[in-house]
Amino acid sequence: MVQRLLQPGEIEGLDHNAIPRLLLPHPATLFAARATRLRQLAAGEVPGIPVEEALRGYLSLMAQLADAQQAVVSGSVAEQVELPPDATMKLAHDHNMPPLPVSGARPAGWRAVFAALLEALKPGVEASPQLAPALALLRGLGDAELEGMADAILNGYAEGIDPLCAPFIAAALQVSWSLMASRLDPAWAQPLVTGTLCPVCGSQPVASVVRIGGQSQGYRYLHCSCCESEWHMVRVKCSCCEANGKVAYQGLVGKDADPQAANVAAANEGKTLDKANDPTKVARAETCDDCHTYRKIFNQEHDYHVEPLADDLASLLLDVLVSEAGYARASGNPLLWLKDDA
Repeated sequence: MVQRLLQPGEIEGLDHNAIPRLLLPHPATLFAARATRLRQLAAGEVPGIPVEEALRGYLSLMAQLADAQQAVVSGSVAEQVELPPDATMKLAHDHNMPPLPVSGARPAGWRAVFAALLEALKPGVEASPQLAPALALLRGLGDAELEGMADAILNGYAEGIDPLCAPFIAAALQVSWSLMASRLDPAWAQPLVTGTLCPVCGSQPVASVVRIGGQSQGYRYLHCSCCESEWHMVRVKCSCCEANGKVAYQGLVGKDADPQAANVAAANEGKTLDKANDPTKVARAETCDDCHTYRKIFNQEHDYHVEPLADDLASLLLDVLVSEAGYARASGNPLLWLKDDA
């Protein structure tokens, strides 16, 4: 039988119904899994993502924040987060726009989610004293200041945002939008004209991930920084400018590692290296020489417990190295906001 390789344009022309185009979030389990992963990363238990000592305390703090998100999702306040009117969502759908746009009116229940999140964090103050000043500052925010910071976070503006407050406000927004997104019909929501923005809420992706299992086996998805939805994008295609001619992958290896020598040694011994569970392929930066940006890609084929947002937060060493090579990060992580002079 004669076979041939499909070219990128042909891949995109395949029957999209055979590929799950959109994976909606499952808030009931999402945040608990993220908290577990953050603690594993903080403990240095993920071989493919080396974490420096200075970052481990912050990852542990964000694990507490994910625990608080899980508590809010499991509580009665979640019922206060309602979907927009059907007519509003239908109008957006008919015009190929996201049905839950972050640029639109926020759900009335998001403020209740924010208050519940702060309450859920209170018991953690004893274990993490650094939480106390953050909670005091968050409780002291006026309505206009809180809403202004929420606007800036949802639109990706660093100006006017207190880095100490931002992760907690972003966490409340994540809970609110993920609850709404989880109630949609994935077959009804549709890709936007551009594949680089979330088809559910229009936000930037925080990272991409190669999934395993079922119909999603081996496919790459972009993970939304706000509503936690994931949408399909073919591999070896820039998730920022959508070009595919100058995409490359940069990964981390130990300073004494020599992958090429390991391959040669294995070949000389008549062995084949195990291509699965390769720590060097768990976290990589997908760089593009057309737009000179990068976004990280995590591979579940090499670590089943990959969690895009948590792994992105923990792999700051990769950010530093890729930035030094001349690439700009395409979009940020909602749980990390640095000062302009940082």
